[in-house]
Amino acid sequence: MSAEAGPAMNGGSDEHVRRVRLPADRRTPAAARALVRSVLAEADLHELLNEALLLTTELTTNAVEHARTELDIEVEADPAGLTVTVTDFASGPVDELMVGVRNTTSDITEVAERGRGLLLVDHFASRWGTTYLPTGKGVWFRLDRPDLAPTSRPAEARPVLTTSAPSDGGTPSAAAMSELMQTTPDPYADDPLPEFAAGLLSRVAEMVGAAGGVVRLDRGDGQGSQVLARYGRQPREGNELLRVPLAVHRPYAGELELDAAPSAYARPLAVLAAERLSLHLENDRLRRADVRRSAWLTFLAEASELLAQSLDVELTMALVPHLVVPRLGQWCAVHTTDEWGRLRLAAASHADEAVLPQLHRVLQETGPDSIQARLRESSRSATQVPLSGPMEGFAVPLIARGQRLGTLAVGRHQRHRHDPDEVSVLEDVARRAALAIENARIHAERRRVAQTLQQSLLPPVLPVVEGIGFAAEYVPTGDDAEVGGDFYDVVPLPDGRWLVVVGDVSGKGVQAAAVTGLVRDVIRVLVGDGKPLPEVLGRLNETLVERGGGRYCTLALAAVGPGDGDQLDVSLHLAGHDRPVLLHGGGGAGFVGTGGTALGLLDSITTPTAEIALKPGDALIFYTDGVTERRRGRELFGTDRLREAAAPLAGYSADVVAARLRATAIAFSVEPPRDDIAVLVLRNDAL
Repeated sequence: MSAEAGPAMNGGSDEHVRRVRLPADRRTPAAARALVRSVLAEADLHELLNEALLLTTELTTNAVEHARTELDIEVEADPAGLTVTVTDFASGPVDELMVGVRNTTSDITEVAERGRGLLLVDHFASRWGTTYLPTGKGVWFRLDRPDLAPTSRPAEARPVLTTSAPSDGGTPSAAAMSELMQTTPDPYADDPLPEFAAGLLSRVAEMVGAAGGVVRLDRGDGQGSQVLARYGRQPREGNELLRVPLAVHRPYAGELELDAAPSAYARPLAVLAAERLSLHLENDRLRRADVRRSAWLTFLAEASELLAQSLDVELTMALVPHLVVPRLGQWCAVHTTDEWGRLRLAAASHADEAVLPQLHRVLQETGPDSIQARLRESSRSATQVPLSGPMEGFAVPLIARGQRLGTLAVGRHQRHRHDPDEVSVLEDVARRAALAIENARIHAERRRVAQTLQQSLLPPVLPVVEGIGFAAEYVPTGDDAEVGGDFYDVVPLPDGRWLVVVGDVSGKGVQAAAVTGLVRDVIRVLVGDGKPLPEVLGRLNETLVERGGGRYCTLALAAVGPGDGDQLDVSLHLAGHDRPVLLHGGGGAGFVGTGGTALGLLDSITTPTAEIALKPGDALIFYTDGVTERRRGRELFGTDRLREAAAPLAGYSADVVAARLRATAIAFSVEPPRDDIAVLVLRNDAL
């Protein structure tokens, strides 16, 4: 802020001049008033204080709001009166110099049309005018001392200043105008508008001598026009009422109504009061809109989180209507497009459950004017389409990644139609719902492919062999869309024995499944050709090493056949796999076999052979590391716990042993399995 302080000697020492440059700030009118007050005090012109402060406030406020540039304020006082000039630096067309003497009451209405600032200036100033310069525009006014008014000005044209407003609608006083202009809402009230509107209405009604008045406001929230403030008696039928619309933006609408006798000042003052009220109503609208948008953003974030939590297609589609109703509409329906392009009702909801059957009937109706036809149009054109009839609303297409998945139909609110903000939110909900549905469909397809691939790597059923019991349990990892690397198989050998295979390929996914299929097929081909098990393991190791890719495999091979008497002879080969548990039929359990080298890591391997005799009731339990590495926090299930869990199962069938061990491993932790769990039991079932 820059300033020049007087007095300036311009023809005499009784002249006082102040010049100051102020920023375009809400505090500028107060600073300008302080400057005018100080000059009036120096010049001993106290009788001009009310008018000078009122006009200075109006001119500086208008300049700050409209020009939005710095302002130059010049205040000049002399023994005859005061001159104030407010200059801004906004660019605009250059008009002629406009200077005038204060208008009489007969033409005040014409002046009021130029704006409330000129209304006040024209009413109270002795002279005023505007000047346009290349750098901006200046507005000035002159206030003469009443006892030294120019002789060329008619005495009856001078304003009559009173301390209060007349009750007959006559000329308002400067004090009343100032009080009207300085009326503001209470910043600490929860809802200051009703009290503010009532105070403003009562002041303007008293100034124009109105018998009554009312301010009506419609916030566009479905409640219709409501009385915001009331003054005096109810306006009488047949009276010519003064109505001024409030200058507010949609969805707000309203008017100020006065039951006042016609006068020159009634409409300009009503317009002035309506403008002041409209300014604060606009602030209220913007504040409410900001709060509402924040609420919508929170709603969309919560909706996205809920939709993202489900990867089930049906559950996701059922969730969408419950997100919409009743917050965004009376009813909601989700239709999806099948492979033939037909719409199918997937989910629907209504705020009144008793109306839900009717909603279903209306949604199933066909015909050119039916909702079905409008939904097909929305899906085909990928645009928003209005719905008419008993279920009024509109339909939004569900589009994700360029694919048309169906439509989201929403019914209108019970009391009002959707506003633009709600329509935007619904379109956003439709986009998020479509993406969630598409993600769920993709996940379902991946899960179906994974399950099909996993089933192809496992035998559909285990063989039924007299005297030998086979049983297996398999639990895939918690992510059922991934293919695991664990597998098992039971293969007949050319010599009449049976080969039990339990393996674990490192990693998961399609690459691990490919290696698993390779291992399984190579074993079947080699043993079918009658190759010995050590040679089978050696050939398989060479194949995996040549293939590369960093994948390795652990295997447990056990060739089982009849032995002496009721005994079963088992030839066990371990290639990096965990040792199986031997469960004795009479009780007790222990580990058997000797560990060897995993396949696919080294050019040469060692796979020691262990010969085991299974007596009637004995069982050999094979498993993968998904069992022993099952976690509960930092604690592992481990091999010791597996042996302890197997010991009480002596004497049970292979099916029971496998199922019990599976249940024990799963119950060890509440978390879903991080790795596949495979258990295969070989039991001597001889009587």
